[in-house]
Amino acid sequence: MNISAQKPLRCNRDSTVLASSMCMTLSVAIITNNEAANLPRALASARWADQIVVVDSHSTDTTAAIARAAGAQVFLRDWTGFAAQKNFAIAQCTGDWVLSLDADEEVSAALALEIQTLLASQPTADAYTLPRRNYFLGRPLAWGGFYPDAKLRLFRRGAAAFAERAVHETLRCDGVIGHLHGDLLHHAYPTLTGYIEHMNRYSALGAEILVADHRVSRSLLAFLWNTLLTPIATFFYNYVVRLGFLDGREGLLLHLYHAAYTSWKYAKAWESARNQK
Repeated sequence: MNISAQKPLRCNRDSTVLASSMCMTLSVAIITNNEAANLPRALASARWADQIVVVDSHSTDTTAAIARAAGAQVFLRDWTGFAAQKNFAIAQCTGDWVLSLDADEEVSAALALEIQTLLASQPTADAYTLPRRNYFLGRPLAWGGFYPDAKLRLFRRGAAAFAERAVHETLRCDGVIGHLHGDLLHHAYPTLTGYIEHMNRYSALGAEILVADHRVSRSLLAFLWNTLLTPIATFFYNYVVRLGFLDGREGLLLHLYHAAYTSWKYAKAWESARNQK
């Protein structure tokens, strides 16, 4: 089914089949900011949906133009945080069901078929988790806790919303949750430079959460535990116990720098709390 900003959502049914709730429409919600490199892949993977909504926070590249050319409904909005931005995108959706998709994600062919089959029947749940396949430096990860990395992303419109927090926003649904099997592909970190910059930003946001929740201790023991021992334990658990070493050099670099991110987060929280004295 082609997407179009001008056409209303509709479900194509065989003329011999009575119209019913069995053929449900799908909206895809995406938020963007300077995602010209990623967005075409995400849009192409969801072109079969009935509606695609893109909420763009004033990109300076061709992101908005790419979205419009693909037939998406584009809304320009000042950045208000990940959760708030995604909830706004969801609010613009008019389909029976909503799929929340990040610009650096891709709906696999298997997942697309599974969702279409589900919505052509009578879904028994209010929301569904999807297994996410994370890519690091171009390699799909299979170990170390990075797969299947289940994410709640598909839901009946009105049945779920993103919880407000600075980072690592998650969908909350109080209804029945089911599970799909097709992979959501996450092309998150094609370069080390991009990954390190991303972890630097996320560690700062994570530190803000720790400070706001008063989870920063000024004791030397807590400082050593959070900035040294916890990162070491995190690396050992993911790389050794959870077999992250089976993902080769990419696995080593990912788990090494992920442990460093943990240290940065607590160090930045400590610094922020110290400066508030």
